[in-house]
Amino acid sequence: MPRKLVFIVNPQSRGGATGRAWPALTAALREEVGDFGTYFTKRPNEATDLTRHALERGADVVVAVGGDGTTNEVVNGFFDERGELVRPGAALAVLPRGTGSDFLKSFTVDRSVEATAARLARGTPRPFDVGRVQFEDLEGKPCTRHFANVASFGISGVIDGYVNQMRKSIGGRLAFMLGSLKGLYRYHDRVCRFRIDEGPWQEGPITCLAVANGRYFGGGMMVAPEARTDDGLFDVTLWQGYGLGDFLLKGRRLYDGTHVALSGTRTYKASRVEAVCEGDEVLLDVDGEVPGRLPATFEILPAAINLIV
Repeated sequence: MPRKLVFIVNPQSRGGATGRAWPALTAALREEVGDFGTYFTKRPNEATDLTRHALERGADVVVAVGGDGTTNEVVNGFFDERGELVRPGAALAVLPRGTGSDFLKSFTVDRSVEATAARLARGTPRPFDVGRVQFEDLEGKPCTRHFANVASFGISGVIDGYVNQMRKSIGGRLAFMLGSLKGLYRYHDRVCRFRIDEGPWQEGPITCLAVANGRYFGGGMMVAPEARTDDGLFDVTLWQGYGLGDFLLKGRRLYDGTHVALSGTRTYKASRVEAVCEGDEVLLDVDGEVPGRLPATFEILPAAINLIV
């Protein structure tokens, strides 16, 4: 039986290029997958509502068309307000059209529209872990979000704010590099407490603590070189004492993953991470967006949904 596909399209991604190119993209997709449904987003977080709507009406595969933020919103749409799956067995797919598109970098795949269409037509869904984070939103209210790739706190939340203010037309990696330079110039380590699973609480200065399902964030930084999206565990990377000089002198090691051997990096495996910081506001980065701040609890949901990639 043919799969019922629905595409959730952010027409403003790539500076509006996705909306302009959609008729041509549609023609290429239909050659492989036949008919499909399409919803266009017009406001932030609308992709979550549209995904739930599509799943409630029997969609087998929901395809996120945009950047990592669109993918995050679509993943959240797989869950209802209680955190339960809307349609068990349904699958996620991604047609990358974003500034960074870090999520798909964890998979060795051709990201062209033609290759994506072929996978949608004939690919086999695989189990995919999803992260869930509970935190305070920017107004101080309790909030819960799911994430596909990486959630973190510290300088990453500050950098996201700068990157999201920049014109996306300069390209993802350049935007993140410029945002990182600006953030590192102004940021100082925050003293936070965190706990890995049921282990003891640890306290110390934190440049960034990343709770990773995928391997890449920040426009191509390989924050967690050994991370897998189907092993039921987070790869946790802690950076301490990193400043502007480290970024300039050791930046290559942040992008190729060899930073894990530096003295300022520590790594862990975990299914749950808790973090608090008293006094200073410490912002979260959840799949490239800034939805809130510490305190936060991160939990893995093993094989929560399926993924076609």
